[in-house]
Amino acid sequence: MTANPEHVPVIVGVGQVNDRPATPEQGLDSGGLMIAALQAADADAGGGWLASVDSLALVSQMSWPQLNPLTQTVADGIGASPAHLFQTALPNGDSPILLLNQAANRIGSGDANVCAVTGGEALRTAAHLARAKAAAAGSDHKPNVMRDAAHRRTVGYRQSYGLTVPVDVYPLYENAGRAAYGQSLAEGQAESGAIWEQFSQVAAANPSAWIREAATADEIVTPTADNRPIAFPYTKLQVANASVNQGAAFLVASLAEARRQGVPEDRLVYVGAGAAAHESDDFLERDGFDASPSMAVSLSRALELNGVTVDRIDHAELYSCFPCVPKMARRVIGWPFDRPATVFGGLTFGGGPIGNYMSHAVACMVEKLRGEPGTGLLFANGGYATHNHTIVLTSKPNPAVSFPQEFDYQNEADAARGPVPELDKDFLGPATVETYTVHYGRQGEPKLGTVVARTPAGKRTLAAVLPEDAAMIAFLTDGREEPVGTAGEVVTGQGELREWRRS
Repeated sequence: MTANPEHVPVIVGVGQVNDRPATPEQGLDSGGLMIAALQAADADAGGGWLASVDSLALVSQMSWPQLNPLTQTVADGIGASPAHLFQTALPNGDSPILLLNQAANRIGSGDANVCAVTGGEALRTAAHLARAKAAAAGSDHKPNVMRDAAHRRTVGYRQSYGLTVPVDVYPLYENAGRAAYGQSLAEGQAESGAIWEQFSQVAAANPSAWIREAATADEIVTPTADNRPIAFPYTKLQVANASVNQGAAFLVASLAEARRQGVPEDRLVYVGAGAAAHESDDFLERDGFDASPSMAVSLSRALELNGVTVDRIDHAELYSCFPCVPKMARRVIGWPFDRPATVFGGLTFGGGPIGNYMSHAVACMVEKLRGEPGTGLLFANGGYATHNHTIVLTSKPNPAVSFPQEFDYQNEADAARGPVPELDKDFLGPATVETYTVHYGRQGEPKLGTVVARTPAGKRTLAAVLPEDAAMIAFLTDGREEPVGTAGEVVTGQGELREWRRS
């Protein structure tokens, strides 16, 4: 049976914006970036689409929180009066793929004919203005938009042990994963460097990328004055680059409307089925830190729903806020090590506009499939290795897919999850290292080590390694021994924090 073209979702236009004014304070705000990206997507689709947008969905932004919600501002900016206006609650990295899947469902159900999705972050400009404001007030506070965000201001058990923002938490997965894979520190870093080197090469050839200079694996993983350590084992060139002014957008329409508007068939990209699942919002409520059941379900299910195997995937974007994420993802699907896992350039080199990275990946995937027809896989991750959403795009219609489709596979992910250990905040006594990291200051000096440990009863607890404990910092970071799985003891510290001692 031939699908009704009125209910077949296709991407008709994509747009990206890199805003680089001579001085950062002259940059567009986040809303301005979204409007500019939508205008670029409209031009890419042949023009004349924006006034007929009947669904407008935005990825939430954090650069200019005082502007939220931006839905009406953006609608007015593009001259649209959509019946459906929506902005995500938080700027999670899975948001663009979630919104793409929802747009496809709205078209599939006949609730919309033209859907627009956009996002933008002006963190480069916002940070510059915040620093200037603090300096004018005589304050020595160095504003940090990521750490100062309203939803991260709570100071509790996790934050006291240095676990506040994603760059503090993802190294827990990196170190646990390396141990689970049976790699030495050097081998784990070599894998990270090789993946990121490929990313840098893709970004260097991509006009839409923020950093267009290729870097070698050694340059990426070796700490230097210009590539300072951030959180062990990650250096600056291994983490998402949020100091950008970037916007991206895409237009999803029914196949029938695309044809009515005269969009050439070879410029249409078909939306395939998606699959989503998530972990607990509390990153200490995980069954482990070496894998993610919800990631595995999201990736595997998406391939199954679209009737494809990994050898039939021509292009892939495996989310890359930190190396541990594409490392886990490529092991789930068997993505070949010698093939780039990005079409945009990764969050270090392509740019890391918080929750909107995957809108850029969608745009680049569409451009890639127009030039090199085939099948593209888009895997998105958000939060603290929390939210996962995978979808497939194709240059030709896939008869195995129809919309609307149910993309929530949470029950399957929950069934696949192992027992989650109880958290014991008051534990003292012998324990073993489950995972760990070391946080560094801007001069490359250790600020605090964080050990996630398991008690003899199987419970999970946190312990600190103070920077003056040079021997323990060295044990955690020099690679001579694998710290994960070693025995030690949680003891009462001099301050409020419990400390880690090796047995």
